[in-house]
Amino acid sequence: MLIAIICGILGLTVASLLAYYVLKQPQGSEKVRQISAAIMEGALTFLGREYRILAVFVVIVTIILGVVPDLGWLVSIAFVFGATCSGLAGFVGMSIAIRSNSRTATAAQHSLNQGLKVSFRGGAVMGLCVVSIGIIGLSILYFAFGENANFLTIIPGFGFGASSVAIFARVGGGIYTKAADTGADIVGKVEKGIPEDDPRNAAVIADFVGDNVGDVAGMGADLFESYVDSIIATMTLGMIAVFSTTLDKALVPDETAAWFLPILVAAGGILASIIGIFMVRVSEKLKMEALLNALRRGTFTASILTAGFSLLAVYFLDASINIFWAILVGLVAGVLIGESTNYFTSYSYKPTLRISEASQTGAGTNIVSGFANGLMSTLPPVILIAIAIVVAHRFADVYGVAIAGVGMLATLGIQDATDAYGPVADNAGGIVEMSGLPPEIRGRTDALDSLGNTTAATGKGFAIGAAGLTALALLLSYINAVEIKMADISLLDPLVIAGLFLGALLPAVFCALTLNAVGKTSFSIVNEVRRQFREIKGLMEGTAKPDYARCVDICTQNSIKQMLVPGIITIAAPVLIGVLLGPLALGGFLVGAIVTGFILAITFSNAGGSWDNAKKWIETGAYGGKGSEAHKAAVVGDTVGDPMKDTSGPSLNIMIKLISIIALVIAPVLIDSSGLF
Repeated sequence: MLIAIICGILGLTVASLLAYYVLKQPQGSEKVRQISAAIMEGALTFLGREYRILAVFVVIVTIILGVVPDLGWLVSIAFVFGATCSGLAGFVGMSIAIRSNSRTATAAQHSLNQGLKVSFRGGAVMGLCVVSIGIIGLSILYFAFGENANFLTIIPGFGFGASSVAIFARVGGGIYTKAADTGADIVGKVEKGIPEDDPRNAAVIADFVGDNVGDVAGMGADLFESYVDSIIATMTLGMIAVFSTTLDKALVPDETAAWFLPILVAAGGILASIIGIFMVRVSEKLKMEALLNALRRGTFTASILTAGFSLLAVYFLDASINIFWAILVGLVAGVLIGESTNYFTSYSYKPTLRISEASQTGAGTNIVSGFANGLMSTLPPVILIAIAIVVAHRFADVYGVAIAGVGMLATLGIQDATDAYGPVADNAGGIVEMSGLPPEIRGRTDALDSLGNTTAATGKGFAIGAAGLTALALLLSYINAVEIKMADISLLDPLVIAGLFLGALLPAVFCALTLNAVGKTSFSIVNEVRRQFREIKGLMEGTAKPDYARCVDICTQNSIKQMLVPGIITIAAPVLIGVLLGPLALGGFLVGAIVTGFILAITFSNAGGSWDNAKKWIETGAYGGKGSEAHKAAVVGDTVGDPMKDTSGPSLNIMIKLISIIALVIAPVLIDSSGLF
């Protein structure tokens, strides 16, 4: 465990050095600094309000956990600690991201490589903070309560706290960012025919703020809870394997290996990610292939090194070599899922180019083509996850499935860096546009932004794959914790079938709520931007300034208010199913929600990503370029896809993990229950 803490501290140290590097870069002209300051103010205001609401929620849940028999105050303490760590990871990462945008815009004036270096290192701070805080938090929890006989019931509380913050952060940030983005596009691009990020558009600052609160702070909280939940599930199954009469004792020889193996694999991933981050560099070619290869160099290097470190961890803990092969299965599956997502969302490949082509005949054909692409894109990830489950199980039983999830997430430090880099580059391009810098500078930031769209889509694919394996590992942990045998979960049991249908229903209801929330907030933003163009004299001519703060305030208030219902329903559903229908029905509920949520998450994320990049391809000059009928159709498709790929889709990742960790937390309460019906 000491090695894990050292690796965590090293990760935070490197993150601090990267932050120092970014912060010492020049911020640019006075106008650039003013725009960046407005973005920073809006992002910090939103996060402050959101965290105050979450603090109330955390206090209420802490009290409930403390008074429930079979749980108690130690679980409450772990819950608070997990929630704090998750919130801290998101806040630190976003704090650097909102300070990196102006510096990236200024760096792009010198060279493409310098712009990539500043933006990527700004995103890398988030990636390294997520994994470092996660591994240090789990280590502290072990040192504090590891000797407690009930530690297996305490540690899931940490994951519950992390997941609870993540669901609200992701939903709230997602509503904010996509409402602002959709509102800005509908009035600016479609109705007024002005460029993206035009300073006359009152919603552009809110759009920039949303990129940070949704795609940096929200995604950071999402991946933080995936990271810790996968380790917690593996620890739980490892301890069960040690004392099991059915599993092979050679897999996990003793308690030391059960506790420390997933932590050491994750620690090795931190070291590998640090090395991979410094491998990212690019030439001055404004080509997507060159930019993608620069990031691939880093991620592939990290994956190979993680495999080597994992082999060492297995060797030193005297665990079975089969566990290493299970870890390798997870690593390979993660890389391949990312590549498949890239294929279905990048305009370097045919699927997205076909959506651009379909835009020539209007928005209808654009939307049909994009949604079909999203559905078809589920094929590789589902097959890869299915293969990973079967192969990992063959190597190391249910423990192999869990450790495969840890393997997939071990390179999270660099995977999250490539994801968090995108909003920084997007903000930088907007700042260049608003501050009136030369077109060649915008060309560089557009290249970085297009890469960011692709890496964001790839990151979402990776996050979805990791969520699937993590949720499955938590499901297996829950089944063992409530002492249900696999044969007991029969599809002929009415309670299991009822749970299965109710679980399959939850992702659909969740998506409906989040999409409607974006729609309602977008409606308010569209009307506000229209009002300003109508009532502020000289705004369209550029002689007057819009009221940016009003749009920021609308997004902040509406998104915080509307994030509550989806989050509360997600938390309440598994508790109600478990109490009313019993542990068997809850097992069926988890299966239904995981399968349906996984499919919908991939569909929504990849459809939205391909719509976005289809629009970007047209903006390079294809099919008439900006302002053409094809471009207008593509903008409509992009506005449809925005809430799908940045609100509902990514939030489903957290939803399926949150219900699974809640089931594991309440397992001691349900172990002797048969439900009320």
